Amino acid sequence: MLYNNLSGYLREKYGRRVRKICIDGGFSCPNRDGRCGTGGCIYCSERGSGEHIDASLGIRDQVVRGLFSASDSDLFIAYFQNFTNTYADVATLRARYDSALIDRRIVCLAIGTRPDCITDEIAALIASYRDRVDVWVELGLQTASDRTAELINRGYRTEVYLEAMRILHKYNIPAVTHLMIGLPGEGDEELAETVRTVNLARPFGIKIHSVYVAEGTKLAEMYRRGEYEPIDRESYINRAVYVLRNISPDTVVHRLTGDCPPELLIAPLWNKDKNSVIEGINALLRESRTAQGADFSENSSQS
Repeated sequence: MLYNNLSGYLREKYGRRVRKICIDGGFSCPNRDGRCGTGGCIYCSERGSGEHIDASLGIRDQVVRGLFSASDSDLFIAYFQNFTNTYADVATLRARYDSALIDRRIVCLAIGTRPDCITDEIAALIASYRDRVDVWVELGLQTASDRTAELINRGYRTEVYLEAMRILHKYNIPAVTHLMIGLPGEGDEELAETVRTVNLARPFGIKIHSVYVAEGTKLAEMYRRGEYEPIDRESYINRAVYVLRNISPDTVVHRLTGDCPPELLIAPLWNKDKNSVIEGINALLRESRTAQGADFSENSSQS
């Protein structure tokens, strides 16, 4: 096995196909509404990467639509995807999560959020759903470099991510860490530090995103002014393989590249062909006779 991929993990755990229903929960974000900043992260689109979700529908109706064409044998993950899905009081969060868990075939509640929006109270709420479904929380780290974090307007320091992970571990909530390859000004050194930080935090899963330039973002303005050059396809593949080789073999790989709606994509154009990128990563792993965790050391996951 080249890497511990999500589809294989889900099939082994549940014994059949598990599909994901992406949900717009109607949340905002603290670096959009002024709590820690405005404008959002420089690569984030107006819908917070939720352009494919019909936000005119309520949460329940979004789930019903996702279930409609499925067979009775399919199982589902209710995935609160875009913006910050723990950014509200506990009563509001409970009501919105409950609105999604409407069918016996939903076996998992997945919640995308920011590390600065994880507290003990919120973690306790999320943990309380384990008597109904499995749960996991997705945290957008992107990079361990606080210099880059300031440039991309992330709105929190890396120590906040580590504290959020500590809280989630305390409540036995599996966490998925997002990291991005090709952020402005980043090279091999910054990526190595990010991987070390991820290993230190011991996530259940990881999402590896390619940086793309989407219309309507601050990154698009930087690109047009010549202040940002996207990573090329070969370099992205090499760095993605570096991440895989250096993370724990137990970490579940949820994705290997980013998706941008074709109508919004400005650059790089290779991002349009997701399957080709994944095939390139697989080919390099095979050619190098290596696999996930080949260079991982337990020492790298200890402070």
